[in-house]
Amino acid sequence: MKQSEQPLVTVILTVFNQDQYLGETLNSVFYQTYPLIQLIVVDNASTDKSLRIVEQFRQRAPAFQVITNTYNAGLCRAFNQGLELAQGKYVIDLSGDDILVPERIERQVACFESLSEEYAVVFSNAQYIDQAGRKLNDHYPVNQQGKTLTQVPSGDVYKKILERYFICTPTMMMRKEALTQLGGYDESLLFEDFDFWVRSAVKFKYHYQDEILTKKRVVPASLSTKVYQKNSGMLASYYTVCNKAYDLNRDQQEFDILARRIRTFIRKCLYAQEYELALRFRRLLNYIENPGWQTELIVLLCRLHLPLNFAYRFYIKNLKKAFRQEGFSF
Repeated sequence: MKQSEQPLVTVILTVFNQDQYLGETLNSVFYQTYPLIQLIVVDNASTDKSLRIVEQFRQRAPAFQVITNTYNAGLCRAFNQGLELAQGKYVIDLSGDDILVPERIERQVACFESLSEEYAVVFSNAQYIDQAGRKLNDHYPVNQQGKTLTQVPSGDVYKKILERYFICTPTMMMRKEALTQLGGYDESLLFEDFDFWVRSAVKFKYHYQDEILTKKRVVPASLSTKVYQKNSGMLASYYTVCNKAYDLNRDQQEFDILARRIRTFIRKCLYAQEYELALRFRRLLNYIENPGWQTELIVLLCRLHLPLNFAYRFYIKNLKKAFRQEGFSF
């Protein structure tokens, strides 16, 4: 990897206790076919060997910048620390356990350079791998030529962002100017993606690049596993983002889509025993439309503080077990 005074692409690598995978992740950056890269590593107070591995790479690899936090400042703050030093025209947010394929940056820069400045994000397909690096599945199923079988939203994707999760976060390359306009990530939140998608997609376009350019590692301790953990903060962060979307929405269709999304979060609040938060979601929903009897029933169960979290987890555990017995994997 060749450095320059004004690198075109900045890779912000955030690390927290990922020593098992970090070497492979760093190598995937160093062996990119694209030469103009600035690497910034932000270690978020790791307690394992992660920082030692970073220092070992610094001794034998091209120069890169390292930020070491004395306490875990959170993913969003760690990324913003790197963003403050970023010099690239484009930025990649990389986790310490994911892998870039060798042509990733070269292919995405070429794609971005062909687009107008209306586009703030280029994203692609991804391959999911397990802890040992074995392939699990692709984010979007592909045919024998490696092309996606379903149509992936591209262009003005704001409505689709409100509707469902469809972007594999680590595949994104972002225009730094857009990130700066948005003030980076919201540091009050536990996660970055849904919030960034909402705030950016309402202003800018997204482009889907139909290639597998990233390998995303599936690990048990990922943030997504904490949604149903009581008081994890995940659902509270989603509530904050839904309020932002309410203020940003441009037409009735977007409010209708947001209402459906809010209903799913109310159900999740019930399962996670986040009862008071469910009532706050319900009040937000009421600004858009009448919640209806089904949602009101769920809210009533929340008011009664029924402990459904254990029952829900038991149900999911046994459902997965049944599917494994039938030959399916998760």
